[in-house]
Amino acid sequence: MSNDIAYPVFRTPDLDLALNTARRLMEFGSREDSRVTVYAELCSVAEVQRMARKLPQGQYAGDFDYREVDGVPREQWPPLVAGLSGPDLPNDPAVYEGRLPVTCELDGLPIGSIEDAFATAIGPSSGWINWEWLCWPDAPELDFLGERKHAEVSLLLNTRTRELDEPAADHTVLLHVRSVCIDGREGREPYAHWLVEQVGLTVIGPGELW
Repeated sequence: MSNDIAYPVFRTPDLDLALNTARRLMEFGSREDSRVTVYAELCSVAEVQRMARKLPQGQYAGDFDYREVDGVPREQWPPLVAGLSGPDLPNDPAVYEGRLPVTCELDGLPIGSIEDAFATAIGPSSGWINWEWLCWPDAPELDFLGERKHAEVSLLLNTRTRELDEPAADHTVLLHVRSVCIDGREGREPYAHWLVEQVGLTVIGPGELW
């Protein structure tokens, strides 16, 4: 079992610039079978309904108490807990009591199929775009082999944490590599620096386990 560590490499309040920068880094490692996942947390009924109109293909799921579903077949879960597409979401605000935040997710899609629509739809909510199944090249001058399993790029939207628990007025691009901790230090951090330098970026802060 291994983990990846994500290093911030670019931060800006300009959403278009953040998305274009993330794409530039992603394209450095993209493969034919690379995929993208998007995720957002919507903290009000108004935001859920607005997002559902703009991103009807999203899968929306509300918060729940695990006692509601423990030992209960999924087909018997409340519809908003099991997950609904945008057009199937209820209009009655009362249905959302105790269900906020509602998450919106689309998983494992082809590169370029959802990023623009998601970035346009997210508005003030927090979320992320994650490009996965990439391939980072070898860095023979540093004696580092390339990455596949942990080669990813993320774009944090309106937040600075993966958990979306720290709202921000800007967006952060992250580069992922394998975490190899040796004596309390990340042994592959120089590789992360080398990778982003290849596309004209720099690591701007400490890594976060992902």
